Amino acid sequence: MDRHRGYHAIETASRDEIAALQTERLAWTLHHVYANVPHYRAKFDAAGVHPGDFKRLEDLAKFPFTGKQDLRDNYPYSMFAVPREEVVRIHASSGTTGKPTVVGYTRNDVDTWAELIARSIHASGGRPGDIVHIAYGYGLFTGGLGAHYGAEKLGCTVIPMSGGQTEKQVQLICDFKPSIIMVTPSYMLAIADEFRRQGIDARSTALRVGIHGAEPWTNEMRREIEAVFAIDAVDIYGLSEVIGPGVANECVETKDGPVIWEDHFYPEIIDPVSGEVLPEGSLGELVFTSLTKEAMPVVRYRTRDLTRLLPPTARAMRRIGKITGRSDDMLIIRGVNVFPSQIEELILKQAKLSPHYLIEVSRDGHLDSLKVKIEMKAEHQFATAAEKEYAAHELQHHIKSYIGISARIEVVEAGGIERSVGKARRVVDQRPK
Repeated sequence: MDRHRGYHAIETASRDEIAALQTERLAWTLHHVYANVPHYRAKFDAAGVHPGDFKRLEDLAKFPFTGKQDLRDNYPYSMFAVPREEVVRIHASSGTTGKPTVVGYTRNDVDTWAELIARSIHASGGRPGDIVHIAYGYGLFTGGLGAHYGAEKLGCTVIPMSGGQTEKQVQLICDFKPSIIMVTPSYMLAIADEFRRQGIDARSTALRVGIHGAEPWTNEMRREIEAVFAIDAVDIYGLSEVIGPGVANECVETKDGPVIWEDHFYPEIIDPVSGEVLPEGSLGELVFTSLTKEAMPVVRYRTRDLTRLLPPTARAMRRIGKITGRSDDMLIIRGVNVFPSQIEELILKQAKLSPHYLIEVSRDGHLDSLKVKIEMKAEHQFATAAEKEYAAHELQHHIKSYIGISARIEVVEAGGIERSVGKARRVVDQRPK
């Protein structure tokens, strides 16, 4: 990063310059995987395509998709495109079923990743010399170490707190006076609860920027975090299989959706059913092809995240809209498609309800049943039974009106919903498989 300008020249390049760079790097990636990864060679051959068939960006649509199952089928190292001895770092996803998906990095990959996180922190408003409190989990999860290397690359002072020990999180935020915190949005709210419990005004800290990712979150949750901490809350996007956090990041001056770092990742939006590439601006599933990864490139990796590509604003690169859900965690309840983020958005519009909730899906006879457990906000925890009943009725009414399904609402005591130190567990599906 050019410390004098504060950003990469590519961030202000023309669309023609970006497209030319993507075309060159895509051609290299396709040849690299075909020559070095038997899985890709077999898949390309079966689809009747060859890296030489790629001449322009639109040609990428001829190539087959990669999915999480492909990575599991080649567990642990068969997706590597370099000898294992050249892999200096291994991370793995925290998959809830089956084997984890393994990702590897060469020295250049680690350096590239750090550069992208540094760029992301800078776009969020961070500068060399800032103190960065990292409460993403360290270890196999890419969040903690990814953020750590990037913050150091930018020239920041890093507090490698990791997740958990919420009381200590508050202590260090108060004592060490970080100006930036990197943490999942759900755990940021758990930290807010601990500030309240200790009787400390969260707005009194030195924090001015929160960089939040690893799970979908709504603009209503952004407003909640910003109001509680008096900070700018910005969205960082990424996933382990593509590189980790830092694939895209919002710019603090606009906060209008994460900017994809298109010099390293080529995005597509597809119809999740047909696989057809959709026009820019259409809602669909986000697909990424890496452009510079050496150890484990991915070609047309299906993220399962549902969003849309948006035109550039603060930077020359395209943005993604807020993730509206995932094509593989969509709940179908009595024929209605339901995403947890839809329910979260309605919860956060209720002034007295907290962002801590749990969706339970069960089967009553032959019919599916939806229950939402929700806490009152801390300042309303001593509300009367009538007030709680009214809040529950209002949420029930809005879920029925906006989503089209009946739900039972259970208002529980403050602290009644289990807090997460990483990705929040929002749904318990108890229906027979």
